[in-house]
Amino acid sequence: MKKYTKESWVGVFVLVGLLCVGYLTIKLGKMEVIGGDDYVVQARFSSVSGLKAGAEVEVAGVRVGKVSAIQLDPQTYAALVSMRIGKGVELSEDTIASVKTSGLIGDKYIKLTPGGAPDTLADGEMIVDTESALDIEELISKYVFGGVS
Repeated sequence: MKKYTKESWVGVFVLVGLLCVGYLTIKLGKMEVIGGDDYVVQARFSSVSGLKAGAEVEVAGVRVGKVSAIQLDPQTYAALVSMRIGKGVELSEDTIASVKTSGLIGDKYIKLTPGGAPDTLADGEMIVDTESALDIEELISKYVFGGVS
């Protein structure tokens, strides 16, 4: 009878350990199992070169969300970026979305610059004003081949 008691306690200990590892994986990976506290807004860019899903979305240098998906719009051939923004952040309708680089050759992220409009963006709405990423290679090639005056 004692043999089964020890085995039962070992089984309970292993089960609790697996539950703790699963919890830490979800928390440290910043995944959401059941609906999060955020909403989705979209923006259309002519170029998002280097931007990846999972990139940060910032307002005034503070992380307020992340890029959830990047797709090609088949009608306009522009990049359609979906962003998950925290519920506590209300963006005005005239918010400007820009693709920026952290550091000289760092990762790309989305910088949101809120405007002054009284109306706010709701879940699924589009940010109209956007600024695409600066392509350094294109600028250098224009300078080298005389395209810059």
